[in-house]
Order: sequence, then C-alpha cells, then structure tokens
Amino acid sequence: MNDSKSKNRHTADVLPNSKEAQNYAVASSSVDTKSQSMNISDLKIPVRDGALVDRVSSLIEQTRSIVTRQANAALTLMNWHIGRMIDVEVLNESRAEHATELVASLAQQLTAKFGRGFDRTNLYRMVRFSQVYPDSRFVASLAQQISWTHFRELLPISDDEARNFYERETIERKLSVRELRYAISRKAFERRKIADAQIPDGSDVPLDTFRDPMLLDMLGLKDTYLERDLEEAIVRALEPVLLEAGRGWTFVARQKRMTFDGDDYYLDLLFYSRPLKRLIAVELKIGKFKPSYKGQMDFYLKWLDKNERESGEEPPIGLILCTEANREQIELLEMHKDGIVVAEYWTALPPKADLEAKIREIYREAQERIARRQITTAAAKDSDDYSAHS
Repeated sequence: MNDSKSKNRHTADVLPNSKEAQNYAVASSSVDTKSQSMNISDLKIPVRDGALVDRVSSLIEQTRSIVTRQANAALTLMNWHIGRMIDVEVLNESRAEHATELVASLAQQLTAKFGRGFDRTNLYRMVRFSQVYPDSRFVASLAQQISWTHFRELLPISDDEARNFYERETIERKLSVRELRYAISRKAFERRKIADAQIPDGSDVPLDTFRDPMLLDMLGLKDTYLERDLEEAIVRALEPVLLEAGRGWTFVARQKRMTFDGDDYYLDLLFYSRPLKRLIAVELKIGKFKPSYKGQMDFYLKWLDKNERESGEEPPIGLILCTEANREQIELLEMHKDGIVVAEYWTALPPKADLEAKIREIYREAQERIARRQITTAAAKDSDDYSAHS
C-alpha cells in the first residue's frame, strides 16, 4: 500500500484493527449513556396558578435549558471521542511527521464537509482533551455542568490540582466562561494556596476560605487613600469584591458596633459565609501588618461569638487585610489557632507578566514554609516516639 492510500485510509476510515483501537472501541461502547443526558421528564410543569403566559414561559425556559445542556454534553463528548480516535489511531500508530500530515488532511476534509470547528488547531485541542481527561464516563458527567468553551480554558492548565480547583469553582460558583478566564488570569488557585499556607492541620480556620493577596483593583482607588475610603469603596463595589473574596459570602454590616463595659468598638466589615455557616470579621489596615492587630481581632471574634453567633453556626473567624504583610512573622504568631488569617490586598495591579512573576514567587515561598513546617512536625513526632520507647 503506498503512502497516499495509507493516508486516505486513516483519514476517511479511522478504524484500524490494532489491539489498542479495539480496546478503545470496547471502552467507548461501555459509556453510561444515562449520565450523558437529562430526561425531558425532569420538566416541572407549572401548577394551574397564575397567568397562563407566565406558566407557558416557565415551561419554555426549562425546556430550552435542558436542550442547551444536552446539546453541550453531546458536543463535548463528540470532541472527546474525536480526540481519542486521532490519538489512538493516528498519533500512536504513525511516525511524527506522517501523523502531522494525516491530521492536517483530516482537518481539511472535515472543514470542507462540516465547516468551522475542525481545523488542525481544534483537532489537536480535542486530542489534548482526551489525554487530560482519559475517562469518558467522567467527561460525560462533567459535561452536564461545564461547557466545551469552559474546557477550552481549562486545557492549557498543566497542574492537575489547579485544573481541578477551577473545575470546582466553575461548578460551585456557576462561573461563565468570561469569569473563569478572569479567575485563571488573576491566579485564584495560587492565591488560595498562599492563604492556606497559614493554616496547618487542626486550625480553627477552614482551608480554602481566603485568598492572599486579595486583588481589589476594581475599587479604582488612587495611590493615597484612607481606611475609610477603602471601606466605602468595598461597600460600593460589593458584587465584584464578594466574587474575589470567596464562594457564598454575603454582606452583613459596615462599622459593626460592639459595646463592652460601657465602651463602643467598631469592626470595619462583617460578612457571613453560607458554605462555612459562620460570620467573617474583616479589618482593613493601611500599611504593614502589626502584631497588635491580633489582639484587636481576637477581641472582635470573642464578642461576636458571645453576642452574634446563632444556634447551629460555627465560631466566627477573622481576616485582617493589610497593604503589606511579613508572612514569616504571621506564621510565628500562630494566629490560625485563634481563627485569624492575615492577607495582603492590592488596589493596583502590575502588568500581567509582573503579576504572574510576583504571585509565583509568593507561592514558592508559601510552599517552602509548608515544607519546613512538615519537616518540623515530623521531627517532633519522631522525638516523641523515641522518648516514649526509651
């Protein structure tokens, strides 16, 4: 068989009888199709109460939503299977140069037959998709909640933990593609990990609660401003601030008054986290973090725990936001034991490359602190074990 006939066989009839291709065919045929689609019987028919136009409109909107999700799931799975077929039956069976020619030829034929969406770049993206997500059942399930355009934003992320983080964020916070792209560009995963570096096992502060630094460039503050200016700007721009802060945060109060022994004290901002079922006290500070801030926040938390915490809620936790923080000093103070976290906030962002470099450096330092803490903890445990047996 000459090369031209071989090329045509691979592009027009990509079903070679290799053992790997046969294994792929078996795996593909066993996909649980029930997980790939939603039953139209899931429609909730409005009860005969209210205007007819409203009930019909509700039915139309539900149906469109189901059809859209079914179409997206089908498109996503189709792209996965295309990528898998090319990966197994072309790239793994041909020399690199010949495989490139085959994919280019396939792209030309598919584009001529079906139009846009099947150029060489998209075909290689589909291959990457099948490699990053090798389990078709998992893809079928995830495709019910994440669109193909979301996957396109996720695929360039090489770190599995980071990609899983953005998948959860997309699902739990119902992020649009634009919001997902925004979160990735602002290094939401790395900033969450930097904040978590303050929170060892057994801490009173749950992991994945805060981000460090918090990027508050949406407030539009100039180089010089007062704490009250920052507070007012946050209240004015609550929606983007809450999106930056975390999932399920709601605003409770500004300048929350706390009366104790005849004196009044004022907390800058008070939020409530529905996922955490607890109040979150926020203090805003201009300048570098000072150890004295710990005592102030500790007082606020104890007052809130005694006077504002309701039945079924977890103890309040505190967030101190400063323009600059020495993370080694913060680790020494062990404020996590009192339910307190410190984070920097930036009201102006450097250029993209500088932002990425700066976040990478802080992230690296956070990983080093975690590694040192783990070594110290392991050494202490070994010492205790030795003492117990001696």
